[in-house]
Amino acid sequence: QVQLVESGGGLVQAGGSLRLSCAASGRSISSYGMGWFRQAPGKEREFVAYISWSGAITTYTDSVKGRFTISSDNAKNTVYLQMISLKPEDTAVYYCAADPRKVRKFDYWGQGTQVTVSS
Repeated sequence: QVQLVESGGGLVQAGGSLRLSCAASGRSISSYGMGWFRQAPGKEREFVAYISWSGAITTYTDSVKGRFTISSDNAKNTVYLQMISLKPEDTAVYYCAADPRKVRKFDYWGQGTQVTVSS
């Protein structure tokens, strides 16, 4: 069993930056694919970014390419989402998720962290 805890959310002005963290416990996530998702009010949860277990492959939804960067630190058992040039439309609850089978099926989810971008 893996427990995931997100942190780093908050209120920021448009154009600002935040770095989200996802700390894992219970098991090492070094062999897991990891993803970030978000859900805005009244909308379905959407994929944001993914990093493969080796870190060699990262993918992003089009709307965040060039602004968001996903990374991992195996020593800290933590995954990050660096967000720059934030826009009001990035406002959402952000969730991290673990993909232990490395097939982009996410078995473990965190509780989420709120990101609010003001215009």
